[in-house]
Amino acid sequence: MTTLDDGRDAEPITDPADSRASERARVGADALDRAACAQRDADDPLRGFRDEFVLPPETIYLDGNSLGAQTKGAAERAQDVISQEWGTGLIRSWNDAGWFDLPAVLGDKVAGLVGGGAGATVVTDTTSINLFKAASAACKIQTADAPGRRVILTQRENFPSDIYMLEGLAEQLGDGWEVRLVDDAEVTAGFPTALTDEVAFVVLTHVNYRTGRLFDMESTTSAIHAGGALAIWDLCHSAGALEIDLAGSGADLAVGCTYKFLNGGPGSPAFVWVSEALRTRFTQPLSGWWGHKQPFEMEPSYTPAEGIRRYLTGTQGIISMSVAEVGLDIHSRADMAAVRQKSLALSDLFIELVDSRLSHHPVEVVTPREHAQRGSQVSITHPEGFAVMSALIERGVIGDYREPEVLRFGLTPLYVGFADVWDTVEVLRDILDNRLWDAPQHKVRGAVT
Repeated sequence: MTTLDDGRDAEPITDPADSRASERARVGADALDRAACAQRDADDPLRGFRDEFVLPPETIYLDGNSLGAQTKGAAERAQDVISQEWGTGLIRSWNDAGWFDLPAVLGDKVAGLVGGGAGATVVTDTTSINLFKAASAACKIQTADAPGRRVILTQRENFPSDIYMLEGLAEQLGDGWEVRLVDDAEVTAGFPTALTDEVAFVVLTHVNYRTGRLFDMESTTSAIHAGGALAIWDLCHSAGALEIDLAGSGADLAVGCTYKFLNGGPGSPAFVWVSEALRTRFTQPLSGWWGHKQPFEMEPSYTPAEGIRRYLTGTQGIISMSVAEVGLDIHSRADMAAVRQKSLALSDLFIELVDSRLSHHPVEVVTPREHAQRGSQVSITHPEGFAVMSALIERGVIGDYREPEVLRFGLTPLYVGFADVWDTVEVLRDILDNRLWDAPQHKVRGAVT
């Protein structure tokens, strides 16, 4: 249990009776004290998954939306690849240990979590590189089908790397191609003005990395198609945290990473998915030998592989990919409907506790309160957000900070519990009540926030 600086355990709510009654109506009696939260953890059908992760003692880890916790078995798997498959098998392991097929094998495991279907996904490279590939493919398809369309539309609040990659692609293409930014409100409203007949394709992040806003994939994709454009989705902040149905939603292409909610490890490879309708039409500009139809024929000219393998480029990072498989296998045993239900329950509790226990501070919840618009994180703002997060981390509560003034708390249902949420808000209240953030060490920023 996380304690306050003076050694006191977190105290139950002591609001007046009428306030307590109001809170009970909103969050239920089982969310009003720590003991009840601990009981919810004991009754949690997903509670066994917590033992699948390496979590430091006296630490509450709420940054799985940035880097997932280490999986048990990851170190052993890496050691096995290094000492046995590499050390003993040597180059034979490309065949004997299945290294060559690993991108597609892992791809099918990802597809099972995002509703992608077999043979539609490969795990490879980084999200940014895969987005460049997918966007390039969309450009070529639309140039053939709708040559007058030269606009790439994306969210103003998209993860910046996505915007940067699209800007670089448009600059490389020239010939009138441009990137236009659209506000989240325009997306939620179904593109009443931005989706003109100039738009070739739209790139959207499924969950806003800063606020945690979730966009309805099916209705949004339908609106994009009605406007004559293609839809590319970035699943970095949703894959592994909520139910996704890429094929059922009509999406055209998608990318995402494995190191956040999928717990693949720092810098673990990303993935790219292509719809069945485009699978025989897409091409990509990074035509390396792993995407060749017969790479070991060593032909001087490029012939793309059939299907999704053509999205591969160069030789894969087998150690990282093998470790990522451990996280994917854990997720494959979890019921994603139960994961989503717990995610919403955790964030409901977090939001209600912030509302009721921190209302005397300049704190605002910026994550949508509607379930249909919420991912698996709670973001709040405070004028001294960076310093407050630094103080939280010093106390063993690890979230992260994003400009401007946003404290992010990622809720990974497989290892975050209700008591963790209670303790987090109690520590946060103590930091704010006693201005513990107002210390020199909390004003110093490292390269990564």
